[in-house]
Amino acid sequence: MSLTTGTIHFTDKKDTYISNSLMRELNIDETKPIKLKLGEKRIKTKIKRVRKKGKHLFIPKSIQQALKLPRKGQSYISLNQDDEIELGPLIGILSLIHQRTLHLPFGKRTYRIKEYLKGGSNKAFYFAFGLSDINWTDETVTAYFIDSRNQWKKKVVPLPDVIYNQLKSRSSHKTKSMQMLLDHFKKHNKSIFNWGFFDKGEMYQLLDGTLEAQNHLPETHISTSSQEIKKMLEKHQFIYLKPTRGSFGRGISRITYHPKNGYFIRFRKINKNHLLRFTNFSSLMKFINQRKTHKNYVIQQGIRLIEIDKHPIDFRLHLNKNGQNEWVVAGDAAKKAGRGNVTTHVEMGGQVMNSLDTLEQVFTSSQSQEIYENAKRTTIQLAEAIERKLPYLVGELGFDIGIDKQGKIWMIEVNSKPGRSIFKHPSLKTQSSDQLRYIFDYCFYLSNQRNTRREVNRI
Repeated sequence: MSLTTGTIHFTDKKDTYISNSLMRELNIDETKPIKLKLGEKRIKTKIKRVRKKGKHLFIPKSIQQALKLPRKGQSYISLNQDDEIELGPLIGILSLIHQRTLHLPFGKRTYRIKEYLKGGSNKAFYFAFGLSDINWTDETVTAYFIDSRNQWKKKVVPLPDVIYNQLKSRSSHKTKSMQMLLDHFKKHNKSIFNWGFFDKGEMYQLLDGTLEAQNHLPETHISTSSQEIKKMLEKHQFIYLKPTRGSFGRGISRITYHPKNGYFIRFRKINKNHLLRFTNFSSLMKFINQRKTHKNYVIQQGIRLIEIDKHPIDFRLHLNKNGQNEWVVAGDAAKKAGRGNVTTHVEMGGQVMNSLDTLEQVFTSSQSQEIYENAKRTTIQLAEAIERKLPYLVGELGFDIGIDKQGKIWMIEVNSKPGRSIFKHPSLKTQSSDQLRYIFDYCFYLSNQRNTRREVNRI
């Protein structure tokens, strides 16, 4: 496949005109009729040369309207295996729609979506949409673009070639529209990535026994029977009880066992931290069973994390696939737990800090650098192991890792749809821009791969 960037123009002519430079770049035979392609829409046209410096494509307005080509200007242009001039690609960010308005088409997520779109709007047809924006009668979507003035523009375009799935709701994945979208993408060999949600228990089972994870997983059990909890407390002295489908640290309890002083449980409820003591195990279990607010939980070995001012520290490493289909650490930060908090989540009073600066408050400078690089290598290896095990495409992962006082790396959790809260830290400005670019680059990689193979892609 020949690929380049060029400038698209709209004209009142009947034929399509291509500059000499673009004609040579794409290796086009002007004696043959050719098809212009956008998404799954194709229009046959005659090709003529035009003497104009640079790489230019002049498309009749009638074809532009038939293809539903959303804009003129810079774009990738390629000649695919079927000798079609392919424009774009069309890359869509699928998001929930909540209280849509003219200026906030994606409600409170509008600003975040706009950040993503800035990463590639001048290279492809990069837009956002919701499931309700799809018209299945003609297989189009009402797409929301940002223009050169950073304003929202609404255009009807063909269904995208690649989708970055930003739906944060499990229930939305079970809708009829989502199933139709998956069926369409399988039929046309297109790609959706970040499809699924991770269940905490399933993720530990998935990684258990893999070479990459064997030294980095805390002991974890899906069974939360009283016998298992007692066994884990006697073995590790403190454990965590976590809802398998919880988020933002909600519903997590830390349970500690002191042979002489009894059992202590720390948890957060209605924005307040609580610490209770029980003299015997049976009274502890009675309280736990009464308090459970989720259907399923896991028990996890407690790790003695490094601390600063007696506040536990863990680390978030945000991983993305890049344009070469490789895992990279797009951003990383330390998180310091708030006073009395069970977790380090920012939503619960956690503080985001620079990773290396934080490590250097605990270890020597040379030790800190070694541990920091080891943490990045370890999470990349874990991401590769997860990717091999899953039946769908993964292009982004958020790892919460712990580092104990000996410098050992522990995988606490992994998130399939990580937020970007760590990128608000002033020291992560460059990493924030890089992460947004990685999303676009991976989308473009997936689109490019589609044109160089025939087998059905994973969703």
